[in-house]
Amino acid sequence: MATISSPGVGTNGLDVKNIISQLVALEKKPLDALKLQAATVSTKISAYGQIKSLVSSLQDAASKLTSVTGWNGVTTTSSDSKFVSASAVGGTLPTSFSVEVQGLAKAQATASAALLPVGGALGAGTLRLELGKWSVAPASFTPSSGQPVDITILASDKLSDVASKINGANAGVTASILTDASGERLLLRGKNTGEEAGFRLSVMEGGDTDPQSAGNTDATGLSRLVAGTTVSQAAANAKATVNGIAVTSATNTFASTVSGVTFKAEQITTGPIEITVAKDEAAIRANIDGFVKAYNAINEILQDATKYDAKTKSAGLLQGDSTAVALQNSLRNAIQAVTSGGGAFSRLADVGITQQLGGNLAVDSAKLTKALTENPDDVKSLFRNTGGGSADGIAVQLKALTTNLLSSDGFFKSKDDTLQLSLKRNSQDQNRVNDKVDAFEKRITQRYNALDKQMASLNGLNAYIAQQVTAWNKSK
Repeated sequence: MATISSPGVGTNGLDVKNIISQLVALEKKPLDALKLQAATVSTKISAYGQIKSLVSSLQDAASKLTSVTGWNGVTTTSSDSKFVSASAVGGTLPTSFSVEVQGLAKAQATASAALLPVGGALGAGTLRLELGKWSVAPASFTPSSGQPVDITILASDKLSDVASKINGANAGVTASILTDASGERLLLRGKNTGEEAGFRLSVMEGGDTDPQSAGNTDATGLSRLVAGTTVSQAAANAKATVNGIAVTSATNTFASTVSGVTFKAEQITTGPIEITVAKDEAAIRANIDGFVKAYNAINEILQDATKYDAKTKSAGLLQGDSTAVALQNSLRNAIQAVTSGGGAFSRLADVGITQQLGGNLAVDSAKLTKALTENPDDVKSLFRNTGGGSADGIAVQLKALTTNLLSSDGFFKSKDDTLQLSLKRNSQDQNRVNDKVDAFEKRITQRYNALDKQMASLNGLNAYIAQQVTAWNKSK
């Protein structure tokens, strides 16, 4: 008699884990599409971020062509910058002049007499530091309008303490100590150069109240810092001649001697140094080239992102994206604009900047050079005129467009918000699918586990019946 059997069913025959795994994989199938969609949206966010950065660069390039300084740049040259260096502000008229330097600006420097013992206390009193101007003949000092600085010295203070207190008093001088075989000396130096930046040190000891009338030069006590003091360097203005006319400056920099030009005396000269100021046409060309390069960078990325390749049947990341196409058209319209405020020129093509197949701009160097040489003001107006509306220059219009695109409520902010919302919804959809899969997995696992137990029980009963049938057959 045949035995009862159920092949593949029961604890030893049913691969519950594999069955459940395959069923769960089928339930997870919608996640693949959602993950691909999320990856695409993330890539678009990155792409628009890159485009935004390029639009910002175009805004900067346009700003240079709308700025006065972008068109009024000048170059300044010196026939020997080791002796005289120079610079000029934008808009300075072309000029040239010669400079000869007879003396450099100096700060006053003094040294006290040698003091012994080294490291010994100096005595109590008050040091007074005053800034002002020294006259040579007769020797006299005229204090400046600033208040003198009084520094209290204690009986136990050493020369190092005195130097430290002077440096901390912000009195317009710096102090240091020189030690040699003769003893130690207090060195003072003015912080600024020029005849008006001299200084005077005086001492009040004991009951003295006026350092100029007190007996403070007796070479005892604190007055040793004044008695025997030598001036190692007198305060002096820089002295030069410009085209033979004498000029002076409290510093080595002559900032207002020649209108718009600053020149600096580096060394005393042995002959005239020629300074030349000329219009910086190279800077203007560089700004125009930078403008063209910035526009082309945006055009190329948009062209690549929105194209469809019929041969490979592949589409760019933003192909069919209406906002990307609108952005591309807005930029092209601004470049192709006609302005009524450009004088002799109304379009970029008039000065040699033309749009090529694919949208990139190209510069006819010879035509642009001719325009800049013969009609520089008209070229400037073509880019930066601010007449309003159609009279605005090309760079002015493009700057306004890019500023609007980059604003806090502009194109890129709106586009990013839309993409971020799409990404958020996608994440929510993925979470819902995962929750559904988890619930399904729990439910199907419970069912198959129950079935597995039931099959195990039936297999056990089957084995018992088979055993009884075998025993019955033997008993016949």
